[in-house]
Amino acid sequence: MPPAPSGLLKPVNGSRHGDQRGVQAAMARKKQGFPKLSACGKAVVLLPLLLLGFIYLFVYPKEFELQALMSSCSPPPGAYTAAPRRLAGEPAASRKPDFRLLIGVLTRADNYERRHLLRMVYGLQLAAGDLTAHVDIRFVFCRLYKDDQRVLVALEILIHGDVIVLDDCEENLNGGKTYTFFSAVARLYRDEPYDYVMKADDDIFFRLPRLVESLGEMPRQDMYYGATIPCDSMDPFHEYMSGMGYALSWDLVEWVATSDVPRNRTVGPEDRMTGQWLRLGGKGRNRFNAKPAMYDYPLPVPVDKCSHEFVPDTIAVHRLKDNPRWAEALEYFNFTAGIVPSKFYKIDFD
Repeated sequence: MPPAPSGLLKPVNGSRHGDQRGVQAAMARKKQGFPKLSACGKAVVLLPLLLLGFIYLFVYPKEFELQALMSSCSPPPGAYTAAPRRLAGEPAASRKPDFRLLIGVLTRADNYERRHLLRMVYGLQLAAGDLTAHVDIRFVFCRLYKDDQRVLVALEILIHGDVIVLDDCEENLNGGKTYTFFSAVARLYRDEPYDYVMKADDDIFFRLPRLVESLGEMPRQDMYYGATIPCDSMDPFHEYMSGMGYALSWDLVEWVATSDVPRNRTVGPEDRMTGQWLRLGGKGRNRFNAKPAMYDYPLPVPVDKCSHEFVPDTIAVHRLKDNPRWAEALEYFNFTAGIVPSKFYKIDFD
């Protein structure tokens, strides 16, 4: 026979009997299985199993309770906290407005063109997003009495949603409309009151950032704000605020709606009557005159000191009775600065 190839197993101890004993020993060990664990070994194996069992039986069913407990440590809904550091490109955190202002523009239902103009003028300012207050503009008139008004005003309401119709009055200038306006606002916004409510004419132009900046320094209680009358007076306690536009704090709006003092005195020049209400009721002890930043349109020959030239720090310009006056005021304050060249129009502002 040829010799066995090298590399094959050789007999143990150089004999076949040694090889047989090695095989028998290996088979015996296989029959015995895994070696028995000591007490320490059993503990090492069982402890993780017991811990898993505890988590499953006692912690897992309480999952929602634990989550609720953890969430109770976070700020309540609506609370404003310090904004976290933002990365480049992330949106800015929302900011609570300094105050809430409602401007009620008292106008007539038929003044569609004027409302269209005012919506553009105020809409551009609101869209700029640089106001520190929440400002709402509403157009206010008395009961609709013509068929075309009921249709056309209804369309405005559908599109803009910025109209208040006072059913408790017939259209008037000095016959109680202002009283009805303040009383209706106190009722309509009882659940979500404003800090200030302003009555405004439809021929006044407010620069909202300047108005907000000015009102931001005012008290929130017992406050009466506007341009003093007579025109040559700078004393807000002398007479009353001009009907071009004046603001009352919310507590005074509620007082007007509930007190017999204004209720029994609604007929007469509305701005003078408002001043009379507050004087007779001992109200409006915090009074502020916004002149000369609130003034009448600059006439070529001023008739009184309520009228003067445009000034850069203007809050409001009154007596803009026609489109040329509006255009002059808006051009002075550079309202068309955002327009860009286009093949669809060519507008020269020379």
